Amino acid sequence: MERRVGLALERAEPLVRRYGIPQALPASKMANSGGDYQTNATTQIDWGLTYIKSSYGSPCAAWASWNDRSPHWY
Repeated sequence: MERRVGLALERAEPLVRRYGIPQALPASKMANSGGDYQTNATTQIDWGLTYIKSSYGSPCAAWASWNDRSPHWY
């Protein structure tokens, strides 16, 4: 179950509170991309793309990695 609060998409998981468009955990990780990470969608997307590049190399590689997993996490 999810609910949207501004740019903060909150998942109904009692122990895990991911934040924003890229679902950062903890939310403060996004501060590296800008101090306005709590209210600025561009900052959140920039952080998410930087995370994807450092973790997978490209959005296509991230998608391929997700498709290789079963069951999928989301």
